[in-house]
Amino acid sequence: MSLHLDRELENLKKKILTLSSLVEQSLSKSVKALGDRDERLAADVQASDHNIDLKEVEVEEDCLKILALHQPVAIDLRFVIATLKINNDLERIGDLACNIARRARYLCHQTDIEIPFDYEILADKTKHMVAEALGALIQMDLKMCNNVLEADDEVDALNREAYSQVYYGIKNNPEKVEEMIHFLVISKNLERIADYATNIAEDVIYMIEGRIIRHGVEGDPPESLNG
Repeated sequence: MSLHLDRELENLKKKILTLSSLVEQSLSKSVKALGDRDERLAADVQASDHNIDLKEVEVEEDCLKILALHQPVAIDLRFVIATLKINNDLERIGDLACNIARRARYLCHQTDIEIPFDYEILADKTKHMVAEALGALIQMDLKMCNNVLEADDEVDALNREAYSQVYYGIKNNPEKVEEMIHFLVISKNLERIADYATNIAEDVIYMIEGRIIRHGVEGDPPESLNG
């Protein structure tokens, strides 16, 4: 049974990494679509979201099957539990990337309007957090996890600054209020994506060390998860 479990776990790892790649591509394309006003690229992100959803369901089913049939313990159990949570976070990042793409398609048809905040810096920092969180998952790297946790405050600050800039944009150009609200939602979507990247980093720490560090509180897992 141990060899069979090892094969199942290896297959599960390949699937979560495949999903990670799809989600990272979707995010990059959505960010580029808005920056370049590329409606075709934005439409491609929306079309690919269904494939991400299917992969997410497949990974969840595999996790549940492993838990039911093999009853893993220690590090194997931590891996399956963390994968279940990371799987959900990845799907949510995909949804948010799709939302950015949808708003990018709308903004492609608006003229004489500039992004009212430093979109490139916010988008780049968010993409880097996702890339580093997924790199930590691949390499089981605690340093990369900590880098992600530290970067979250920077993205939060940039989102607050974006809110202020959009507020002044609406005040100075009330006829552009609809477009400005789209930009505000895009900024919030990027901030939420950074939060999900942080969740992934926290789950990788749990996977490696068995420590639960959410909400600024550290706790030890049950005895069955240690090892």
